Amino acid sequence: MEQFYISQSWYYLLIAAAVCYLVGCFNFAVIISQFKNRDIREQGSGNPGTMNMMRTFGLKVGIINFFCDALKGGLPVLCAYFIFRNSVFAGTDVNVADFMRYFCGLFVVIGHIFPVTMKFKGGKGIASTLGLFWVSLACEQWWYVFIGLGVCVLVFLYIAVSEWGSMGSLLGVSAFSIWQAAEFFVRYGAELSNGWVIGCFMLLLAINLFTWIAHHKNLYKLLGGEEHRTSIKRMINKKLKKS
Repeated sequence: MEQFYISQSWYYLLIAAAVCYLVGCFNFAVIISQFKNRDIREQGSGNPGTMNMMRTFGLKVGIINFFCDALKGGLPVLCAYFIFRNSVFAGTDVNVADFMRYFCGLFVVIGHIFPVTMKFKGGKGIASTLGLFWVSLACEQWWYVFIGLGVCVLVFLYIAVSEWGSMGSLLGVSAFSIWQAAEFFVRYGAELSNGWVIGCFMLLLAINLFTWIAHHKNLYKLLGGEEHRTSIKRMINKKLKKS
């Protein structure tokens, strides 16, 4: 393993933060809706994200948007893994890729929620967050990709049954976070006081905080019984009638 000296290579973090933020600013919901000759920001809840796309344009378009945003979150994480997987922070056993995966992921989420290209009024980051966790955990063990798929399917089923899109999405993000935190706890159990290990846990927490805070209005509406319903059954029936 190569030694990574932050005093000599600090600029990697600045470059990664800037590039990943700009990647996050790329909003697929706005682009796809413009191909439909509409602006998703003027439809439904006004949120340029998967759930509003699904409610406005149907299940198929919503799923396409989800995978586009998920890839947006996952690809920077995958790049960070391959770039830093053979390095450890100097004087520790902490793999640089463990920190950088979520450092990059965090800035993609920030870019999605607060894009400079949209006057800092973006989506809520769920699809990108699920994508970054899904890919990042698959870096741990390749077959985790199937467990990650299972988590996403469970989120979909929860939303289909409860019709609470925001809550199902947030529960999925939390489940992925707990899974990764458990992996880090096992791996670095003897080094939990190390600053870089603490940093890994703090990044997981920060990603959760950004996504949960971005949904604060949804949570208020949910508690007040005013949250927008996401009826998967209605979307499927509508699609069948058109067919």
